[in-house]
Amino acid sequence: MKKIEAIIKPFKLEDVKDALAEAGITGMTVTDVKGYGRQQGHSELYRGAEYIVDFLAKTKLELAVNDEDVDNVIKIITDAARTGKIGDGKIFVTPIDEIVRIRTGETGSEAV
Repeated sequence: MKKIEAIIKPFKLEDVKDALAEAGITGMTVTDVKGYGRQQGHSELYRGAEYIVDFLAKTKLELAVNDEDVDNVIKIITDAARTGKIGDGKIFVTPIDEIVRIRTGETGSEAV
């Protein structure tokens, strides 16, 4: 099993969620986060004063998927989240050693 973490633009969340659901991928954790990469933030005007916004609003998705689904999930997220502009995000894939469903005690892929 693998954990997929995707950092995307917030307005693309519904597109990604719908695309994953259409492919039968259910269950994810969504967190509102702030960060920056190559964008390095931007400057804005507020009441005539310019200030720098260092951290940009992003959305973080976390999914636990079977090994055979990883490539498909990455493609779905990439296709649905892409705008073609800087700041579209990143996807990280890490191994999961164990999953346990607290309510039933199920483990492994049955716990997802």
